[in-house]
Amino acid sequence: MDVNITVRNEKLAQKVIKGLASRNMTGYYAANKEEALKIALSLIPEGSTATMGGGMSVSEIGLVQALKEGNYNYIDREAAADRRAAMLQAYDADFFLASCNAITEDGVLVNIDGNANRVSAIAYGPKHVLFIVGMNKVCSDVDGAMKRARNVAAPINNQRFGGNNPCVRTGACANCKSPDTICCQFLVTRYSRHADRIHVILVNDSLGF
Repeated sequence: MDVNITVRNEKLAQKVIKGLASRNMTGYYAANKEEALKIALSLIPEGSTATMGGGMSVSEIGLVQALKEGNYNYIDREAAADRRAAMLQAYDADFFLASCNAITEDGVLVNIDGNANRVSAIAYGPKHVLFIVGMNKVCSDVDGAMKRARNVAAPINNQRFGGNNPCVRTGACANCKSPDTICCQFLVTRYSRHADRIHVILVNDSLGF
C-alpha cells in the first residue's frame, strides 16, 4: 500500500479510536491483515464460543479459519443442519464477529440488515462483539455513513446474493420495498452501555464492501 495512504490511515484511525473510547467502545489499529488477525486472537480466549453474522472482512483476515482450526467452539451456521438454531446460539455466544457497513470518524457504527440476526446480536446478547473494519469504511459523519451503507454496501451485497432489487440493476439505493430487500433494519451504534463489550479492529486495508 502507498506510504502516503498508510500514514493517512494511521492518523485517521487514531481519531476513530479516540471517538470509540468516548462511546465506551475499544478500538485498535492493525497495519495489515496479519496484524489484525493477531489482535483478534489475543482478544478471544481459547475455549470461547464464537460465531458471526456473515461479515466478509472477518473471513478476509483469516479469523474464521483460525477459529475453526484452533481450540475454540466456533458455531458455523453455514454447516449447521438447522441454520436457524445455529443463528439463535449467537445471542449467548462469548464473541460475535462482524464487520460494519460504515463507521464515522468519531466512532459511530452504522449497519443495515435483512433478517436482523446480525444487527440484533450487535445490539444485545453476545458477551462481546468484535468488529473487523477496513479503513475504506470510515466516513466523515453519520449521514455519510448511512449513504455509504445504502449506496455502496447494500447494492454490492444484493448483487452478491443474487437479489432482484432495483439497486442490483442501477448500483444505487432506490429506497425500495421489494419483497427480497436486504435493507430492512438499520442500526446506529453511538454508545455501548456495557464496558468491554464492543471492540473494533481498524485495518489498514480495503476489506468487505
